[in-house]
Amino acid sequence: MIIYFPYLFYGDFQGMTIFPFIFIRYKYLKHNKILINHEKIHLRQQLEMLWIFFFICYLVEYIINLIKYKNTNIAYHKISFEREAYINDKNMKYLNKRKIWAFIKYLK
Repeated sequence: MIIYFPYLFYGDFQGMTIFPFIFIRYKYLKHNKILINHEKIHLRQQLEMLWIFFFICYLVEYIINLIKYKNTNIAYHKISFEREAYINDKNMKYLNKRKIWAFIKYLK
């Protein structure tokens, strides 16, 4: 379910997923197929990790990256969940062929 909720966002962020919802910054973004596919990849990741473990791992990975790179933008983009989503968000058939725990191969 896609929900328009602009108050959730800061900076350049346009969408956010908290299973089972996709929150978007602007109403017109519900037609952005790449953004929605990106967020659907996060839905699958969260489902696989029973939601709470996704957010724990996401936060831990972000903190490790922040310490390592000392840059919030780099730290965010190096998170394995984000790497999987960004690399595959233009492939609209990705979720059809995606294997379970696929994000693991994006860990660095």
